[in-house]
Order: sequence, then C-alpha cells, then structure tokens
Amino acid sequence: MPLYENRSNALNRVKLAERSLSQVQVGTVQVVDSLLDRLVQHTESAVKRIAIDGWYGVDYAALARQVATRAHKRGLSVRIIETARLFLSQEQLDTIAKPYETDDPSFGWVDDTTRIEDLLDKEALANLHGKLSSRDSSCDIILVIGPGAAVEPLEDLYDVIAYADFTMQPMLWQMWDGLLVPFGRTEPDRSYGWKRYYYHDFYLLYRQKKHALEHMDVYIDAVSADELKSMPAPVYQEMIDLLVQHPIKQVKIMQPGPWGAYRYRDLWQVEGLECNAWNELAGIELSILIDLGLSGAINIPSQNIMQRPLAVVGEYVHTQYPDLFPLQVWLDDGYFPEPVSWERSSMPIHNHPSTQYVKRHFNEPLGRYETYYIVESYPGSSTWMGYKESADLEEWERLCRESENRTVIPDWQDYIKRWDTNVGDLFLIPPGTTHGHGGNQMILEMDTGPSVAGTEYSFFTYDFARNTWDDKTKTMTARPMRMHLEHSFDNQKWIRESRVLSHHRSRPLTIEGNGKYRKDRYATIDEMPFHIERIFMETEAEHDTEGRFMQIVTLVEGERVTIVSLDDPDKRTTIERLQSCVVPAGFGKYRYVNESGRHAMVVILRLKRG
Repeated sequence: MPLYENRSNALNRVKLAERSLSQVQVGTVQVVDSLLDRLVQHTESAVKRIAIDGWYGVDYAALARQVATRAHKRGLSVRIIETARLFLSQEQLDTIAKPYETDDPSFGWVDDTTRIEDLLDKEALANLHGKLSSRDSSCDIILVIGPGAAVEPLEDLYDVIAYADFTMQPMLWQMWDGLLVPFGRTEPDRSYGWKRYYYHDFYLLYRQKKHALEHMDVYIDAVSADELKSMPAPVYQEMIDLLVQHPIKQVKIMQPGPWGAYRYRDLWQVEGLECNAWNELAGIELSILIDLGLSGAINIPSQNIMQRPLAVVGEYVHTQYPDLFPLQVWLDDGYFPEPVSWERSSMPIHNHPSTQYVKRHFNEPLGRYETYYIVESYPGSSTWMGYKESADLEEWERLCRESENRTVIPDWQDYIKRWDTNVGDLFLIPPGTTHGHGGNQMILEMDTGPSVAGTEYSFFTYDFARNTWDDKTKTMTARPMRMHLEHSFDNQKWIRESRVLSHHRSRPLTIEGNGKYRKDRYATIDEMPFHIERIFMETEAEHDTEGRFMQIVTLVEGERVTIVSLDDPDKRTTIERLQSCVVPAGFGKYRYVNESGRHAMVVILRLKRG
C-alpha cells in the first residue's frame, strides 16, 4: 500500500539548554567524527569497541563504511562485525517466527516473549564475546553493527554504544519494494512479509530499543543516510523530556485507495499523490519532527515518546495497556467534482473487533472502537451503517461468501442502510457494527489504536468486486482487495437501522459556554471507551487534561488555533485546519487561541477513564 508523508506545519520546537544544543551533531561526517572522538577520548585501551544497534531500515553498510573511512583518516584500523553473522540459520528463524505469522491469511499473533538474543547462535555469540573481551590488538577499533549489536549479553563489553533509529514510513517503503534487510541477512529479502514484521520482528526490535535507549551513549537519527544527526544520551533524554511537556504534532500520512477522492487537491500539495483515501493525522505509526534551532529537524518515531508513558498517556493507560498509544485520528477524503457511483465513492463494507476478540485471536491489548465525525459534506453526502430492517441477513452472508469480492453482488444496497449526513453528524461505531464511508463527505475518523505496532484491524466484508489503486500506473487497475469473511461474520453483531437510529447517531450536548465559546460533549453509549467533545470559540477557550487524560485535538473550523499552557506560556503549538495534535495527559490546564480572526472549532478525542 503506497504512503505519502505530508510534513506541512509538522515541526515541534524544543528549546534545549545551550550546553546541550552544542553537543548535537548534524551531518553524516560530523556524526561519525563525533563517535570516533568519544571512542578515542573515553577509552584508554589499545582496542576500542563500539556497538551501533538500531531499527530496521537503517543503512548499516553505509554507516560502517563511513566509520571505517573516517577512522582511516586518523590512522586507525577498523574491524567490522555485522550482527547478521550472529543469527541462527534462516530455517531456524522461520521456525521461531511461524507461530506468530499463523495460518490466518490476513492477521497473526503478537509475539510478547521473544527477544533478539533468543535468535542468536550461541556459539557465534560466545565467539564475539571472546573477541570483545580479549583486547585483540590486530586492529584499533572493533565495530559491531546492526540490530541487536548491544544485546544484554554483550553490552558491558563496549566502550561506546550508539542507537541508530528509523521511522515507520520509509521502513515500510523498503519492505514493500523488497529492499528491507531483516534479521540474519546482509542483503534485502524480497520475500520478507509484512506479517513477520508486525507480529514478530517489530516486538523484538521494540524490546531491544527500549533497553538500548536506557543504556546507550549516543542517539542517531538515521532516517537519511546522507544527513545523519546525533546527540549524547543525556541530551536525547532532555529532548524527550521537553517534547512531552508540549502539544505534539506528527507527520501526516496520505494513502490512495479504491474509493480515493480529490478534496486534498484544494487543501494540500503532495507530490506524487493522485487520489486520496485514508489519511492518518495522529497515531503511533507516525513520525515526529523536532526543531532544535539547527539546520534540519530531528526525525523520531512516535514510539519514542512512550518512554514517558505517565506524561503522555497517564497512569491509567500505562497500567492497563503498557506501551500502548491508545488513540488515533484519520481524515477520510470523499470529494468528487462530478457524480460517481456508490461503488466508486464508498469504503469497503466492514466492521471492527472488540477487545475480547483481538485478545482471543491476535494477542492484542485493545479492540477497535470507532467514530465518524463529518467535517465537510457535499451533495449526496452519506454513510453506510447497519442493516435494513427488512434485510435477509443469512442471505447477505451467503452472497458475500459466494462473491469473496471477486463477483458483483448486484443488490447489495437492499441489505446495507444508507444515511444522509451533514457537517457535525457523529456516528458511534462499536465493534461488530457493519459500516463504511459512503463518499461525498470528509470524515474525521476517531478510533482506539489496538496495537503497539500500529497494526490495522478492519474486517472487510464486501468491496464491490472492484479493482483498487495501482500507484505505479496511477490507475484503478490493481487486483481487488482481499476480504476477511471468517473474522467479519464471526465478529458480526447484525445491528439493524433502528438500533443505529436510537443508539449510534449521537447528538452534542452543551456542557459549558457563555456566548463567546461553547463546549459540547456528544452523547455516548457504555461500550464506547472514549468521549468526543468539541469547543466552539470566537477568540479563545480553556480546557484541561486534568493530569490524566491524553487528548487528540483536531481543528475542524477556522484557519489556525494555538494551544497554550496556562502554567507556562512557552509550552505551545499552532495547528491548522484539518490538522491534529496530541495534548499529553500531563499538560494540565491550557487555552485555545483562535489566530484567524473568525470563529474556530476543535474536536477532541479522549478516553473516558483516566
């Protein structure tokens, strides 16, 4: 699936202490020279030993060459040991991963126990341990490089440990293009599958990363091999501490798809994007850009802010769902300049799983609970939700199973209920509810995030047997989407239109206001774990995280709004229309300031419990 990053207004400004700022290196040569300086200055032994651990996607070969080249200019010889040589055979690695990839064609089972050291060959590990311990003087520097370089059995043997980090989107680009180099390999594995990453490898990398970030000497932003950036560990920790005290903007992603539309052309210029479906505005898989006042921003994965869980998500979430960033926000495009059929403008008909379902089937911590808030509507604006009262549901299931999205179900509209929509409408979509965006509207989709890895859980039932988007040819000529019929019908609640009307079409109730601002909270139902609130303002309004509710705020009306801490006005950020930001649980009382001179409205997603 193609992804495009939209970095518009995504910078988060963090002010480090001057002494700290002076220790940040920008540029690949500067980063490598700084590593070598640290190695030489802090090590009296004849042989210097350095580990460069890190995430998938980093160009370790290029980084190793740079270290060797820059060391040679100092008259130092380098022995390079790639961690790929330490792993078990590929057959053994496949055997270990197989239970987590499972026989399910679309989903797997989260690996919650394996560590990278469990994949290492004991003899190879012992040999490396001996080499690092022996102080062999045949070279000046021993460089161990690659994922797992600083695993616990080795970490005490190094003079310097660096962690090279990489963000999700460019790593996925490598994986989809067959260019990713996984565990135990020195060359890309074109057969490497996404299930291996999302259910097995991610968790091994994540556990090692959490450990490494607490024991490293140097942090490296390695997203661009030609423009590395680095900082000593204490400076990195200072940066993260400061970042989570501010509202946090993330780099949006935009994705074409079978119902992709064209409102984005009026709003954003994204090179290469020629139709637009799913857009993620806030969530764990996005990256964060940090402006330290130097040339070029620091680019980190959002997982890194989860090093400060109490500040970001609050005590309840941290205790109940360790490591989980529990909320996400998407913007679903649906504008067509000319009328199109429902089979072109609609999302797949689908549903989402409950917490009990994902725990039982996928070993995930939290189900997918969803809402649709309509932010723009055009003629024919509509949402599909629930079944018609007269629909023969057994017949619908039979038709879907026979079709498997390869043959058209001509009378599908006789089963699925269509709802006319307008701006401000809110649909509550608990697990098992059949639904889909119908097009001719822009939807703010606010959900729970079920997965630490950012894995998607939508069970597709029918997608009109249509071709999907081929991003190489920029045409709707790719093969039809795979459905998830077993999960979809196993998870199905068979909700009909009368239930949708009485329980799922929510209305806002005013809870505060004085004419110059108004705070609404939408009516809810017990099974939904979060509240949807909105604040209308002429000039400004106040709100509060109460020290325990992380909030995701999206500006839906107006041009620009600034979010400012009441305790410290330097803690602030400005978002633009249809942009989200994360307000950490620890942010406390704050003020919205409308910068546009006209009215503004924000929509707020937060959990009910905190």
